[in-house]
Amino acid sequence: MTRMHAIVQSAFGGPEVLTPTETEVPEPGPGEVLVRVGGAGVNPGDTVLRAGRVPELVTLPWTPGNDVAGVVERVGAGVTRFAPGDEVYGMLPLSSRGAYADYTAAPAVALAAKPKNLDLAHAAAVPLVAITAWQALAVLARVRPGDRVLIHAAAGGVGHVAVQLAEEFGAHVIGTARPAKHDWLRGLGADELIDYTADDFRTVVDPVDVVLDLVGGAYGPRSLDVLRPGGLLVGAAIDPGTDEREAAARGLRYAWVTAEPSGRALEPITDRIEAGRLRVTVERTYPLAEAAAAHRAIEERRTTGKLVLVP
Repeated sequence: MTRMHAIVQSAFGGPEVLTPTETEVPEPGPGEVLVRVGGAGVNPGDTVLRAGRVPELVTLPWTPGNDVAGVVERVGAGVTRFAPGDEVYGMLPLSSRGAYADYTAAPAVALAAKPKNLDLAHAAAVPLVAITAWQALAVLARVRPGDRVLIHAAAGGVGHVAVQLAEEFGAHVIGTARPAKHDWLRGLGADELIDYTADDFRTVVDPVDVVLDLVGGAYGPRSLDVLRPGGLLVGAAIDPGTDEREAAARGLRYAWVTAEPSGRALEPITDRIEAGRLRVTVERTYPLAEAAAAHRAIEERRTTGKLVLVP
């Protein structure tokens, strides 16, 4: 086993730059494990990096993909946490060796044991969106019972996890989404839903304590308009549209949420999944070679939950 299939990107551009390629299987270095990939989550951030919107984060050529689930094939020097045959999942740090491949080498500290009640494809959908939602609501916002929380793009990957966490924390949960997704989101715990294609959320929502903005752009400053005095806007979009200074000038707070690769950060997520208190929806899986089609679907911004590539 020295060769594998991977998606390799050699130039920035549209989905067509994602090229199925035969390449070398990576060797796990010290502190790393070689993972036989069973699923690679596809995230909006993958399309941002592919297009070259933040070129300083990418060194071409590279294989995209942060979210991975799979089986440990080999372990590098110093790794005692995992052994060959272990099923793992996690979020990879940015490097030239992403998850869109048959195999990837990953730091052992970025991985956790896969939830026992998920297959590899569903586990691959979890890490980035769940860590982001947890950091936003549990760590930054510290959502408490009775808080009013507005979640933009509530039916997306981060959004539908955030709805469930906010509901668990005792919040009154409000989401923006297309009408076709309202019933599904109510089943996840949303109390109010706003059709963003028909209504300006500022005209139909009462003041809230927290906004999680997964859209950015014009949604940033508009979200400040619906916050109570001292309220918090948590931004997660590449173009947040506002910042700490604008929020502070209005007596409000702003924070940017990031998801850091960490197996430890997945522990509260794994507990909730195994207890049946949190689920991540996979709308569709694609063969690895169809990564470009998955990116096109993401960029249409109509995905319910997550998309996953399966080698």
